Formats: sequence, C-alpha cells, structure tokens
Amino acid sequence: MTRSSTKTSIPATSKVVRVEPRADATQLLSFDGGEQGMFDVSPYFDKGIFTGLGDPNYLGQARPFFGTVGWPHGQDFSADTLSLEGQPVGETVL
Repeated sequence: MTRSSTKTSIPATSKVVRVEPRADATQLLSFDGGEQGMFDVSPYFDKGIFTGLGDPNYLGQARPFFGTVGWPHGQDFSADTLSLEGQPVGETVL
C-alpha cells in the first residue's frame, strides 16, 4: 500500500477574511472561497520590517488587510507569499 499526499495550494486570488494568530507563530487563515491555511510567520522574525513580529503581543494583532494579512505598523504579506508558503488545512492523504 502506497501513501501519498496531494498538496493543494491556496489560490493567490483568494482573499483573507479571518486571521487567528496562534502561540507557535503560525496563523490560521480563512479565505473568501472557504479555504483555510496555516502560515508560519517565524522565518521572517529576523528580516527587515518584519523583526517586530517576533513580539508575541504584536504578532497577535494581525488582521485581514486588503485581502491579505497585515499589522498596525504596516507589515503585511502578499497573497503570493501566503499561497506559496502557506499550508492548506486538511490536505488529502490517499
């Protein structure tokens, strides 16, 4: 018996409608097409404008922002980044 997983991606045209920050620096994102995905913010903690996201209190202030995810001081992730690096919730395992 062979097991394989089929990774589907979140379409870059999907718009974020809900953000649920998690204690482990991931965020559960809900999209307008009904998809959900997890996005790990931690790889960005030491990168330029994103360094402030290392503060758990600030990281928790994430909100939907023009269809993507944004924070009060102007940090945001593009729809392409969320699509390419996000992990869909509920991957199909055959």
